[in-house]
Amino acid sequence: MEQENPKPTSEKLWNSNYLKVWGANFMIFFSFMLLTPLLPSYLSDTFGADKQTIGIVLSGYTLTALLIRALSGYMVDSFPRRTVMIASYFLFALFFAGYLVAGSLLLFAIVRTLHGAPFGATTVSNSTVAIDVLHPSRRAEGIGYYGLSNNIATAISPSVAILLFSAYQSYDLLFWVALITALIGLASTSSVKLREREIVKNDKPLSLDRFILLKGWRQGAAMICYAFSYGVLVTYVAIYGKEELGITGGTGLFFLLLSVGLILSRLVGSRTLRQGKVTENASIGTAIALVGYILFAAMHNQWGYYGAALIIGLGNGHMFPAFQTMFINLASNAQRGTANSTLLVSWDIGMGLGILVGGIVAEHVGYHAAFWTACGVNLLGIAIFQLLSRKHFLRNKLR
Repeated sequence: MEQENPKPTSEKLWNSNYLKVWGANFMIFFSFMLLTPLLPSYLSDTFGADKQTIGIVLSGYTLTALLIRALSGYMVDSFPRRTVMIASYFLFALFFAGYLVAGSLLLFAIVRTLHGAPFGATTVSNSTVAIDVLHPSRRAEGIGYYGLSNNIATAISPSVAILLFSAYQSYDLLFWVALITALIGLASTSSVKLREREIVKNDKPLSLDRFILLKGWRQGAAMICYAFSYGVLVTYVAIYGKEELGITGGTGLFFLLLSVGLILSRLVGSRTLRQGKVTENASIGTAIALVGYILFAAMHNQWGYYGAALIIGLGNGHMFPAFQTMFINLASNAQRGTANSTLLVSWDIGMGLGILVGGIVAEHVGYHAAFWTACGVNLLGIAIFQLLSRKHFLRNKLR
């Protein structure tokens, strides 16, 4: 069986290994999100790509990230986790160099699409190692604080990118900064020390439960619904604000408020998770988020626009770490990677469906119908959690 933290008598949360993987996760999302706001402009200015082509090129990474995550869970459970983590992170950093040498739109599209694979693998492996280095008594709390790293990175990296480009007018500079940031993260995660764990060999034929945590399908179904709503919102919020509300430069403020809500709720929620209030945190978070989605759909002005961002951030900041804790607590120590990947796969599926269905509804019925659809699906997720997954978790949790 897998051994726990090297110093089981210590309950220190911010130990050196946890700080390293926390920083490495910050670097993953900072480097990746640094490019996000300006890649559409880059493709248009450099290759003359139209809007439809830009959408196809930039969405390619989501497919490979989704496909690799289930396999990544199996890899980190079946092979030395530190080795898998370092190899994934190295490839993730390497692909930033690919953007610098991509001399055609086709080559850039290939690099961007393939980059999704190490991105997906790195997020799974790094988060699994973060759980390994936490003392069991601080694990739920640590999961909440771990998410702060990507919330903070996501909040500040787009602004940094815009400032750098405004000052130097160089896309290559952004690619270099992203590459260097990723290499710093690689150095951080490579210095993490883990105790050797026995790899339990399973001679049984490969089956679905080696890649997906079947015990967590109820939690996964609810998570798909929450991600669906989030996918609709974040994908169409900018164009909705511009066309319906006349907000042309406020999308940055929307995402900043969303990130502030995520950060504040994680700081508060991590303490209650430490007290074992996992289902309570999930219930509170999903209820708060639903209020935010309803506000966004019902109030068609700037108060509803920006207020919903903060409220949804507060709700999701409570909900996500609680659900991650549920997945982990339903899995054995040898299935932590599978539990993490199942959570992320559920989120990816929901996001993808939200983007697809939201676009269809917005095109044929209107944005208001799309956002009310998001509310309805979010409410369905709450019903699944309260009627199915909550009771199942309380009966079947292992810790």
